[in-house]
Amino acid sequence: MHRLLLAAALIATPLAAATPTDPIATRVARILKDTPLIDGHNDWPEALREQEGEKRWTVDLRAGLGTRAEPYNTDIARLRQGMVGGQFWSAWVSADLPPLEQVKETLEEIDLIHNIVARYPETFELATTAADVRRIHKAGRIASMIGVEGGNQIDESLSVLRAYHAFGAGYLTLTHARTISWADSATDNPKHGGLTPFGEAVVHELNRLGMLVDLSHVNEDTMRDALRVSRAPVIFSHSGARAVDDHPRNVSDDVLRLVAANGGVVMVNYSRSYVSDAYRRWSADEAAEKTRMNAPPYGGLYIGQPDKAAAALAAWRQAHPAPKVTLAEVADHIDHIVKVAGIDHVGLGSDFDGVGNSLPEGLGSVATYPALLAELLRRGWSDADAAKLAGGNVLRVMEAAEKVAASMKGERPGTAMQPALDGGK
Repeated sequence: MHRLLLAAALIATPLAAATPTDPIATRVARILKDTPLIDGHNDWPEALREQEGEKRWTVDLRAGLGTRAEPYNTDIARLRQGMVGGQFWSAWVSADLPPLEQVKETLEEIDLIHNIVARYPETFELATTAADVRRIHKAGRIASMIGVEGGNQIDESLSVLRAYHAFGAGYLTLTHARTISWADSATDNPKHGGLTPFGEAVVHELNRLGMLVDLSHVNEDTMRDALRVSRAPVIFSHSGARAVDDHPRNVSDDVLRLVAANGGVVMVNYSRSYVSDAYRRWSADEAAEKTRMNAPPYGGLYIGQPDKAAAALAAWRQAHPAPKVTLAEVADHIDHIVKVAGIDHVGLGSDFDGVGNSLPEGLGSVATYPALLAELLRRGWSDADAAKLAGGNVLRVMEAAEKVAASMKGERPGTAMQPALDGGK
């Protein structure tokens, strides 16, 4: 009997070992071995600053951060599982802070990014050029770039912008959630009709430095002005297609065509409000319900009674469950951008660790990039097109920006101040 069991085991083992590998997974692995997967926007440094405080300098980042009470989307183990080859780490601070405090905190976040890279040299290496990214990826490490997420963070100073560049910043997002003195935001009331003359000078200086102009968070007038002014291709580091989800943070078909003419790239965001129009509308209803229940000091059915308001909101949520948002819907944004702008003008910009875990099903962490690529391959994408999405397109944009900067090498640094250019606006 024992001999029969042993013989059965010996027969079964080769059969199990011979089970064919998923051909889609094999294709994804091959694509990401040859082309670095580059995400345009990850807020891990700011999340570490907010959640860890002073422990951010020493907390173990290798594994296990997804099991915290407030889980992170990022740690080293999952970056490896996701086959990440390059990452723009966001240096973001609130636009509501005093201007000099914004500059100070931006420098501290840039310093934290440098600290993370220095603590894990076997995993990360700083990159400022496309050639750096390719070299670092080939060496088996993750190329780490820096994006400053808000024009408010330069405090109306081109000198501050140059300082960020000297510390390795690779892009500037022209606004964040607030309209600033020189550019209109997508999520605030407009004041300028796009870029002011100083805003145009900022774009020019970004071109001269070789930094990317990032148009996520800006309104459509600002998008159009920046696309008109910029000599180099622009990026949207984390935005979607407005035709799929009519959120002002997303990019209209008209602007997508301008991006194609400019040579730029739209890197698709995973935040549920920017992915699903149904979820966006539900989220607006939820916000209205919160206000209806309790809006101190004068409004709300249960004003000044937070426990009753919370119970009423919980009952509303039970009666009005949030719409599901899925990985396939993110793929729909990607497909739409390709349809309108072309395959050369799309990329990935997750916004991991920046949206409070409000993420689509199947895209909960940095481990999930292969699943998104697999979805597109199942839709009939070629390996060459998937490689462009993964990182090829943004590498091309980086190289183009470097060439523009080289062509402007003879220009003197910009010195104009915002009040002088904008007539005291």
